[in-house]
This record gives sequence, structure tokens and C-alpha cells, in this order.
Amino acid sequence: MIKATPNDRALVVNILSQAFDDNQSVNYIVKQDSKRVKRIRVLMDYSFEVCSLFGAVYLSNDKKACALILFPDQKRPTLKSILLDLKLILFCVGLSGIQKTISRESLIKKIQPKEKMYYIWFIGVDKSNQHSGIGSKLLKEIIKDGNSKNLPIYLETSTLKNLPWYEQFGFKIYHELKLSYTLFFLKRGAE
Repeated sequence: MIKATPNDRALVVNILSQAFDDNQSVNYIVKQDSKRVKRIRVLMDYSFEVCSLFGAVYLSNDKKACALILFPDQKRPTLKSILLDLKLILFCVGLSGIQKTISRESLIKKIQPKEKMYYIWFIGVDKSNQHSGIGSKLLKEIIKDGNSKNLPIYLETSTLKNLPWYEQFGFKIYHELKLSYTLFFLKRGAE
């Protein structure tokens, strides 16, 4: 895997926007209107920027898959992060969705352990290359990176069919949150 640069931003946003177009968790946050697809792109752009500031953005060597990694213990308010949050509210969530989004994020924060972690915010494969092993290879490299940092790896998914895939890599469900969909919380301990 390779570390993404600012020049890879559009590529990462494209991959993740397509991969998460029908994702329940993403669509719970994104305002559902005629601009929904653009709003998903705003979310992925926001996530790229936040992970660039407080984590890492990785691409597979062939640049057909990517992962956004966050180190929550490093995240802090800065002028840039506050401006990013405002942009997310205005162009993705919408003013009417602020309370729902804040409530969901508050519930997630209560469930997530208060320990240093390697958090996989998003991992996705270009639609035309899914089910080819690229995502599995990238996830193995991410696990290796998390282990090299001696950090447990956490993530959430709302995609039921992805649970067996994560479980084959040693992730275990440690909590489920019922919203208008079920959000599964997974953990893999550091080795």
C-alpha cells in the first residue's frame, strides 16, 4: 500500500463515493435530496481531509482501493477542522440533519472505547474491481500497519454482507447500535 497525497484526493473521493453510494450509514447522515450524490462526495472529501490531518489515507499499490484511517486520540479542534465541519454541515448533512447527525455521533462515541486506536473510517474498492481480492490485500496491509503501531483496530459497518469478510481477518463484533438500520461495531486486537 502507498500513502495517498493531496494529488490523490479526487481519486479517493471517486472510489469511496461509488463504493458507499448505497451504504445505509452514509445515507443516514447525507441529506436525501436531488443533490445526494454530490453530498456523498462532500462527505468523502471531508473524511479525506480529516484523515489527512489526524490519521492517514492509503491507496492500494494499483490505486484501485483506498482506506481512510483516523487516530481519534490525535483529533483536536483547529481552525481548519472547524471549517471542514461547517462545510460538512452546509453541503452534506444540511441544517435539518444537524441534530440527527450529532445524536448519532454522540451514541457512537459512547460505545467506542476510550483507548488509543487505529480506526478504519472508510475502506473501499473501485466498483469495477470489487470482489477481485484488492480490498482483502489492502486490509491485510492495514492490519499489519496497525499491528506495527501496537494499536487495536476498530471500525463500524452497516453492511451485513461485509461482516463475514471482516471476521475472516480476525475482527469481532463488540456492539450493535439500532438506528433506522443496524450499525455493527468491530474490533481486532493488536498482535
